Amino acid sequence: MISNDNPPDRMNLPSANTPLYNHPLPDIEEWLRSKGCQQDSNNLHCWTLRNPGWEAELWLEVDALTVRYFGAAEDGGDIMRTFKYSLSRHDLEAAIFSGP
Repeated sequence: MISNDNPPDRMNLPSANTPLYNHPLPDIEEWLRSKGCQQDSNNLHCWTLRNPGWEAELWLEVDALTVRYFGAAEDGGDIMRTFKYSLSRHDLEAAIFSGP
Protein backbone atom coordinates (compact mmCIF):
# COMPACT_ATOMS: atom_id res chain seq x y z
CA MET A 1 0.00 0.00 0.00
CA ILE A 2 1.37 3.42 -1.00
CA SER A 3 0.91 6.28 1.45
CA ASN A 4 -0.10 9.69 0.10
CA ASP A 5 1.90 11.35 2.89
CA ASN A 6 5.24 10.83 1.16
CA PRO A 7 4.81 10.42 -2.60
CA PRO A 8 7.74 8.73 -4.32
CA ASP A 9 10.32 11.03 -5.90
CA ARG A 10 10.03 11.29 -9.64
CA MET A 11 13.77 11.76 -9.88
CA ASN A 12 16.64 10.15 -8.08
CA LEU A 13 18.43 13.16 -6.63
CA PRO A 14 22.06 12.92 -5.64
CA SER A 15 22.73 12.53 -1.94
CA ALA A 16 21.56 15.50 0.16
CA ASN A 17 25.21 16.03 1.14
CA THR A 18 26.22 16.57 -2.50
CA PRO A 19 27.07 20.17 -3.47
CA LEU A 20 24.35 21.72 -5.58
CA TYR A 21 26.80 22.27 -8.46
CA ASN A 22 26.89 18.47 -8.88
CA HIS A 23 23.11 18.35 -9.48
CA PRO A 24 21.85 18.51 -13.08
CA LEU A 25 19.54 21.48 -13.69
CA PRO A 26 16.41 19.30 -14.12
CA ASP A 27 17.13 17.78 -10.69
CA ILE A 28 17.50 21.23 -9.12
CA GLU A 29 14.21 22.30 -10.68
CA GLU A 30 12.46 19.14 -9.42
CA TRP A 31 13.93 19.72 -5.95
CA LEU A 32 12.58 23.28 -5.89
CA ARG A 33 9.14 22.05 -7.00
CA SER A 34 9.18 19.39 -4.28
CA LYS A 35 9.84 22.16 -1.72
CA GLY A 36 6.75 24.08 -2.89
CA CYS A 37 8.43 26.58 -5.23
CA GLN A 38 6.74 27.68 -8.44
CA GLN A 39 8.73 28.56 -11.54
CA ASP A 40 8.06 31.85 -13.34
CA SER A 41 7.01 30.97 -16.89
CA ASN A 42 8.59 34.15 -18.31
CA ASN A 43 11.83 34.08 -16.28
CA LEU A 44 12.71 30.41 -15.93
CA HIS A 45 15.57 31.13 -13.51
CA CYS A 46 13.12 32.78 -11.09
CA TRP A 47 11.02 30.86 -8.54
CA THR A 48 8.52 31.92 -5.86
CA LEU A 49 7.77 30.32 -2.51
CA ARG A 50 4.83 31.09 -0.27
CA ASN A 51 4.66 29.85 3.30
CA PRO A 52 2.12 30.80 5.98
CA GLY A 53 4.53 33.20 7.69
CA TRP A 54 6.67 34.45 4.81
CA GLU A 55 7.13 34.71 1.04
CA ALA A 56 10.32 34.55 -0.97
CA GLU A 57 11.66 34.75 -4.48
CA LEU A 58 14.61 32.59 -5.55
CA TRP A 59 16.93 33.11 -8.51
CA LEU A 60 19.15 30.46 -10.03
CA GLU A 61 22.16 32.54 -11.02
CA VAL A 62 25.41 31.51 -12.72
CA ASP A 63 27.34 30.71 -9.54
CA ALA A 64 24.84 31.06 -6.71
CA LEU A 65 21.23 30.81 -5.60
CA THR A 66 19.84 34.15 -4.39
CA VAL A 67 16.82 34.42 -2.11
CA ARG A 68 14.78 37.51 -1.31
CA TYR A 69 12.40 37.27 1.65
CA PHE A 70 9.68 39.90 1.18
CA GLY A 71 9.09 42.29 4.09
CA ALA A 72 11.16 40.21 6.50
CA ALA A 73 13.52 42.88 7.83
CA GLU A 74 12.76 44.69 11.10
CA ASP A 75 12.03 47.88 9.14
CA GLY A 76 9.67 46.01 6.80
CA GLY A 77 12.19 45.83 3.99
CA ASP A 78 13.29 42.73 2.16
CA ILE A 79 16.12 40.45 3.23
CA MET A 80 18.38 39.10 0.48
CA ARG A 81 20.78 36.20 0.89
CA THR A 82 23.08 34.54 -1.62
CA PHE A 83 24.21 30.93 -1.35
CA LYS A 84 27.01 29.43 -3.44
CA TYR A 85 26.28 26.21 -5.32
CA SER A 86 29.22 24.65 -3.46
CA LEU A 87 26.88 24.20 -0.47
CA SER A 88 25.12 20.87 -0.15
CA ARG A 89 21.43 20.52 -0.90
CA HIS A 90 20.94 19.65 2.79
CA ASP A 91 22.61 22.88 3.93
CA LEU A 92 20.67 24.94 1.39
CA GLU A 93 17.37 23.43 2.53
CA ALA A 94 18.18 24.28 6.13
CA ALA A 95 19.21 27.82 5.25
CA ILE A 96 16.52 28.72 2.73
CA PHE A 97 13.35 26.86 3.66
CA SER A 98 13.43 27.60 7.38
CA GLY A 99 12.61 31.19 6.42
CA PRO A 100 14.15 34.55 7.13
